[in-house]
Amino acid sequence: MTEQSDKYKTIKEISEGIYKEKGSKFFAYAYSVTTENQIKEIQKGLRKKYYNARHHVYGFRLGADLKTYRCSDDGEPSNSSGPPVLGQIQSHELTNILIVVVRYFGGTKLGVPGLIHAYRSAAADAIANNTIIEKFEQDSFTIEFGYTVMNNVMKILKDENPEQSNQLFDNTCRIDLSIRKTEGPKLRELLQRIDGLSIKA
Repeated sequence: MTEQSDKYKTIKEISEGIYKEKGSKFFAYAYSVTTENQIKEIQKGLRKKYYNARHHVYGFRLGADLKTYRCSDDGEPSNSSGPPVLGQIQSHELTNILIVVVRYFGGTKLGVPGLIHAYRSAAADAIANNTIIEKFEQDSFTIEFGYTVMNNVMKILKDENPEQSNQLFDNTCRIDLSIRKTEGPKLRELLQRIDGLSIKA
């Protein structure tokens, strides 16, 4: 992916993977995410649901620029579990993804090489059970304008075709817009030419 590219690969939905070794079970859960708050909420839910699991190891990456990522061994030996999970995300060139691997200990230690293999395999299984899709980074903002310029606004929106949501048509009208990031500046410039229209981040 080039630095300028706003295209990225992610997963389509939630999926699960599993790996078993010497009585230990590794359950992997993959999620499509866009914010760290979302990630925290998912992790909180998993810890509540699988409260009796020994470890909740995770790896995630966010953003089309691939620069925001983190992983945790969650009490496993250093670099034995979080990095292999993150490694699967990186080797598939995925972003906006969280993978959590929940481990139930089976009584036999696997050693660091065994753990690396187990966590990597569980994460790979969760990715394999999903669908990899391409998406574009979005420029999202809200416009507010007077009812009298409605026709001018609607003509631009028809021509440029951004996604529209939360429309409010009153004396003051408001619409939430989302468009591919590379097309955002043109849309903003056209809208700013309309008298009395304001753009809010």
